[in-house]
Formats: sequence, C-alpha cells, structure tokens
Amino acid sequence: MNIEEIREYCISLKAATESFPFDETTLVFKVMNKMFCLLGLDDFRISLKNDPEKNIDLRAHYSAIIPGYHLNKEHWNTINLDGSVPSKLIVEMIDESYRLIVESLPKKKQEEFKNL
Repeated sequence: MNIEEIREYCISLKAATESFPFDETTLVFKVMNKMFCLLGLDDFRISLKNDPEKNIDLRAHYSAIIPGYHLNKEHWNTINLDGSVPSKLIVEMIDESYRLIVESLPKKKQEEFKNL
C-alpha cells in the first residue's frame, strides 16, 4: 500500500478524522478524538495499535514491523512501508487499531459513536 491508499482507507472509517497535530510530516488519524494511526509522510512509516501478544508475533515474522516509534512499544507497532508487509495485513492492522480505540472509549463516547 502507498501513503495515499492508506490515507483514503483510514479516512473512510466511521467518524475518522485526520490532522497534523505534531508537524507537517506526520498525518494523524483519530476516531472520537483518540489516535488510531500515525502516517509518516516523509519516512514512509505507519504506526498502529495492536494486541501486545500479536505485536510480538508480527515483529518476529516481518523485519519491517518494529516496536512503535515514540509510542508505547508494548501496544504500538511501526511498519516501514517498504513493500515487504502485504497490503491485506496492513489493512487488517488498521482495522484492529481502529477497533481497539473504539472499544477503549468511555461508554458515553461509545454510545455517541454508535449513533453517528
């Protein structure tokens, strides 16, 4: 997947927003104001949240998947977009990150999300 395909996919998710809160080279996607994806426009990397045990497995199978860069390394992975990680897996990881963030929302926010 290239950067534009990832951007289009992330922004297509329900209630997803995009912004540049850190600098002009890191595009951040949020759901209900909680971050689920960081996309490095200059270094061709994406950071996503995932289950800690699954993270260990992913890192063991793909050299392009490393502990989250400037993030909680137990819960976040950074994927170098060098073509070695299948697009299907990247989409699955985006979906998982999005789902984990939605599930972590306070009940009031989850209800608000459901009603969108």
